[in-house]
Amino acid sequence: MNTKVAESNQDEKRAQFQARIERGEKIEADDWMPDDYRNQLIKLIAMHAVSEIMGALPEKEWVPKAPTLRRKLAIMAKVQDEVGHGQLLLRVVEDLLAPLGKTREDLFEDLFTGRLKFHNVFHMKAPTWADAGVIGWLVDGAAIITQTMSLDSSYAPYARALYRICAEEKFHAQHGESIVLELAEGTPAQRQLLQDAVNRWWPALLMFFGPPDDGTISSNQQLNMQYKIRTQTNEELRQAFFDKYVPRIFHLGLTLPDKTIRYDEAEGKWHYQQPDWEEFKQIVRGNGPRSAQRLQLRKVSYEEAKWVRDALLAKQCVAG
Repeated sequence: MNTKVAESNQDEKRAQFQARIERGEKIEADDWMPDDYRNQLIKLIAMHAVSEIMGALPEKEWVPKAPTLRRKLAIMAKVQDEVGHGQLLLRVVEDLLAPLGKTREDLFEDLFTGRLKFHNVFHMKAPTWADAGVIGWLVDGAAIITQTMSLDSSYAPYARALYRICAEEKFHAQHGESIVLELAEGTPAQRQLLQDAVNRWWPALLMFFGPPDDGTISSNQQLNMQYKIRTQTNEELRQAFFDKYVPRIFHLGLTLPDKTIRYDEAEGKWHYQQPDWEEFKQIVRGNGPRSAQRLQLRKVSYEEAKWVRDALLAKQCVAG
């Protein structure tokens, strides 16, 4: 009988929680929430947090090699912002982890052991200065489209963090666009450098939003949309990216490595060649072109900074 009463109470609390979501109310960290809501948030925000940190690494490679002092200062500021975004999001996810007895350290252990994935684009190589431009213009542009969708997330702490992050990401996209325009207006060799970078990044950009819906929405997407953690599907986000950026790419006189891409006026959607989704799975599992090197760099940095974390924790204990 007690078990049945407990289950009934849980069902009632879940129904009340869903009703709050439907009314457009925002959930705070100390509110009651179903386990699957908490788990979905942890999965999403933890991946976002470590992706911000790992995302600083491809551009970090270009800090000492930027072509001018002005460009060096700009890309250094961008790298600093990305790490700051990761820190902000880690603080958000820590509040969700605490009732489960888990900490930030557990997240990094999951990252280093492959249980926590980071975004596919940050496994890729960035061999030329044009790659730094494409990352800022198109990769950050794709991120803005995704993150803007979540500004109205039902989880208030995530939405608040995203308002700051999106504001800074707009500057990052402008930074990337500035590099791209400079190369597009440059010498034939510079234009070719830019075209090569666009060709190199196009498959990763298609993969950015995740696999399309094959007639059914995946259980993760469905649950996130039910709880209003997200409001658009992977394909809807990809189509929004095409709407914004494909015309701009063509306007610069650049091409895409997809001769099939076209906009269908009657359907109101873009048709395009699908990337290799099996390759996508391999990349996010840590088998991308730069996965091992970037994870190793992050692990070494984390281990070498342990004394700083220990010192801060000791200081907090003394103060307490």
